[in-house]
Amino acid sequence: MTEQERVLLARRYQNKINNAQGHSFEDYIKAACALYKDRGRASVDKTPEPFRVLEKSRDGIFKGRFTARAQPDFQGTLAGGRSIVFEAKYTTTDRLKRDVLTSEQQDALEDHRQKGAVAAVCAGIGNDFFFVPWAVWRDMKEHFGRKYVTAADLEQWRVRFNGAVLFLDYTHERSGSNEQGKTAHAEIDGPGHTANGL
Repeated sequence: MTEQERVLLARRYQNKINNAQGHSFEDYIKAACALYKDRGRASVDKTPEPFRVLEKSRDGIFKGRFTARAQPDFQGTLAGGRSIVFEAKYTTTDRLKRDVLTSEQQDALEDHRQKGAVAAVCAGIGNDFFFVPWAVWRDMKEHFGRKYVTAADLEQWRVRFNGAVLFLDYTHERSGSNEQGKTAHAEIDGPGHTANGL
């Protein structure tokens, strides 16, 4: 096996690992969605990808094609009626690039933000999880001096994790948070500070 083949195989293997961990990250967010719905705080769902089946085989495997521009990963409504939309992005490395979002995803978040929705990026960097307002992510260069972020950069937007990525519960006190986050809405070890007020 040549060095080039080894590099290609290593890249394919890492891509499979990243893909699997990305799916786990989305499952952690879905768990929070279920918890928030049960507690009456929000009704948020994973947005299905629009696709068309092109060919089916007898063993249940099919070939398909995406048919429309993808919508944000998660969409819903917070208690009180405000819409929420966000993308979920995860990396096993130590940084996330601004452009991990496609231009279509960026346009969708901006459109929703302009109409008054809570628009954000739910980011996972290794074992750290954050809920970053879209305006901060959009203007990353101005905020951080570069077009990527590390966990340290995003510390003020860190959210709680209890097996679910609790995207509405920041771990740090935030100005502009509403009082709900300071009461019994904390989902784990003490008072949370809600992202509803983004």
